[in-house]
Amino acid sequence: MLRYLLIPFLCVALCSCTSEDTTPVEQPVTENWYYPPNNSSEWTTTSIEEAGWNSAKLADLLAFLEDKNTKSFIILKNGNIVVEHYFDDFDESSIWYWASAGKTLTSTVTGIAQDEGYLTIETPVNNYLGNWTSLPQEKENLIQCKHLLTMTSGIDDSLGDDVSPENLHYLSDAGSRWAYHNVYVKTQDVVANATNQSWNTYFNQKLRNPIGMTGAWTNLNNLNVYWSNTRSMARFGLLIAANGNWNGTQIISESYLNEATNTSQNINDAYGYLWWLNGKNSYHLPQSQLEYSGSLIPEAPSDMFAALGKNDQKIYIVPSEKLVIIRMGESADGDNFALSDFDNLLWEKINAFME
Repeated sequence: MLRYLLIPFLCVALCSCTSEDTTPVEQPVTENWYYPPNNSSEWTTTSIEEAGWNSAKLADLLAFLEDKNTKSFIILKNGNIVVEHYFDDFDESSIWYWASAGKTLTSTVTGIAQDEGYLTIETPVNNYLGNWTSLPQEKENLIQCKHLLTMTSGIDDSLGDDVSPENLHYLSDAGSRWAYHNVYVKTQDVVANATNQSWNTYFNQKLRNPIGMTGAWTNLNNLNVYWSNTRSMARFGLLIAANGNWNGTQIISESYLNEATNTSQNINDAYGYLWWLNGKNSYHLPQSQLEYSGSLIPEAPSDMFAALGKNDQKIYIVPSEKLVIIRMGESADGDNFALSDFDNLLWEKINAFME
């Protein structure tokens, strides 16, 4: 498969993509969060007993994860590692793709650019990109950056992932229809043009390096996909769980994150700015216009929100418990675009472990 052919290239690329900041991060700090130092493998741990969980249930959880094609799994409590497990030949240094879980990286960097005054998400996209679709001008003018972040651009989502102008056609007015579509990636072009830097440069300087992540973006068939090791995904999850603060430095404003992780439009209650939201009264799924009643993941805490990627790449964040949970791997059962039955089954196992 294509991703396996890419791994030798990615290993070389990622080895050269470490954080440029060589200043050690001091231990612990704001609001009882622990932050692992940059440029270090150090990461403090909390025992299962200290967390107050049921150690007898860990084996069952890990067996389930292994049976479901998992490559890596991490649970953070207050930023400390409680569980970190790798399967088969996967280990701490192994890289894997985030798939659509990486959409939340785009949302976050867009927020940083807005915080810095380079853009506002309520501004039409063509203010930054010029004419960028095949829509009638008056319809293209309706599409704000916010519509890309909320999947409500109104662009025809049946035409595939190609986001060249000739493939972007009108289906409905912006804000009137929710549809999961790759057109969100144009937000990266907005950030690049607004900041007068490449997307990669701005992303690395403002998000990846300050929190000690490694990783790289790779363009695959019109999709810009992020690859990293599992701990880098955990670092990002920790940043978001800590309200955008990293060891005393506010990387992204709390106000933007609050918008991003709450219902962002009036069509899909369970969607923020490229984040999935639990505990709402209804939800929509990718490639469907149906509305489903109930919570997105019934077994998960109602305040949980998540970055969900194809074939079960997961970042779960539970603010009330200061939890970050990471899962990377192959599809648990069958191919999926974001949510799958695996989410609810996994949370049943997690709940039993944390009882």
